Amino acid sequence: MTTSRRNFLKQSSAFGAAAALGPGLYAGAAQAASSIDVGVLFSLTGGLSIIEKSLADATMMAIEEINASGGVDGMMINPIMEDGASDPKTYNEKASKLVIRDRMQTVFGSYTSASRKAVLPVFEKRNSLYFYPTYYEGFECSKNVVYTGAVPNQQLSNFIPWIINTLGKKKFFIVGSNYIYPREMAKVSKILIEQHGGEWIADEYLELGHSEWGAMVKKIKDSGCDVVLSNVVGDSVVAFYREFKNQGLTHDKLPICATVTSEIEIAAMGAEFAQGSFTSFPYFQAIDTDRNHAFIERYRKYVNDPKAVTHHALESSYFQVYLWKQAVEKAKSTKADAVREGVRGQVFEAANGTVTVDPENLHTYLTPRIAQWGADGQGTIIDEYKAPVEPLPYVAYGETAENLFCTAKGLDSSKL
Repeated sequence: MTTSRRNFLKQSSAFGAAAALGPGLYAGAAQAASSIDVGVLFSLTGGLSIIEKSLADATMMAIEEINASGGVDGMMINPIMEDGASDPKTYNEKASKLVIRDRMQTVFGSYTSASRKAVLPVFEKRNSLYFYPTYYEGFECSKNVVYTGAVPNQQLSNFIPWIINTLGKKKFFIVGSNYIYPREMAKVSKILIEQHGGEWIADEYLELGHSEWGAMVKKIKDSGCDVVLSNVVGDSVVAFYREFKNQGLTHDKLPICATVTSEIEIAAMGAEFAQGSFTSFPYFQAIDTDRNHAFIERYRKYVNDPKAVTHHALESSYFQVYLWKQAVEKAKSTKADAVREGVRGQVFEAANGTVTVDPENLHTYLTPRIAQWGADGQGTIIDEYKAPVEPLPYVAYGETAENLFCTAKGLDSSKL
């Protein structure tokens, strides 16, 4: 029988202190363990909880489904959940707790690059494995992270030339939240803008969680730009889009083209504020396949909300648990070193299409898509690649499929 999410949360608290050791190797040995402990680390409070609660829900949904279907080689998954509280320092503390005190071999978690950077030293020092579900800026090559969200060549390499060549927009105002992801995405965007004959006339930032966007929107209005490239994150997205419309700007004349704005931010702000704007992601709720329709239905049933929306980082949070399950079953071990080898080349039929873990860099093959937001808060997919694209985390620095910088041996820094 399926266990409720509420019971899972109770279990994670009750078992957290007792479950000091994971099952470890279980092939050919007397193995008493009937469960596998994993960490789940997302912001359940603070400004980023607008997004991260849904990532936690999707992770728990996958765990519950796997347990209901017999577990991982017959072992039930026991999630130990912690709250990153939208704060990198707290993320580091909670990661340390999960990896050092609870001895987690695998943790699923986090949304922002700031939180990933905060926990990365913990996983690298203790040689544990971190499954990270969010699209990110690339420029990272860690054997302790499995990256299941888009990298820039799966999100910007299609988007920037499309904006210039299809929309006919060439003067970019780049705006973002003030931390590593928006700044690095801006760096990649500038390279692509210049390569395709456009120009960027501004590159501006406000602090993560900032809600007063009046002065910034006026600066955009007065800049002479003909398109806004937004790398704004979290609840600041809501304030930005609302102020954009409040100052009389419209997406038909001055469109916002975003790398972050998804169904969940649009639901929070109101569809009328985003209508006509664009986003580039590998996954949209609007993907019209039976697999995606079934995924949306299951998620809405799980969170008991018939109007709940799905989005890219949520979908990655879900399918990465299945990739881990397949890796554990292949490796016949829950140890990080074994799971890392087991996950290389793993394939899963996800709601966004076929996903494959690149055996070299532990990033994921994904299908780039662009959508325009409508009055119903949903995107209409107006550009879509025919097949998944190889992940190249260093594409902005010259990495190609024929000249990889990040491989199973590590980063070849001489190529940078």
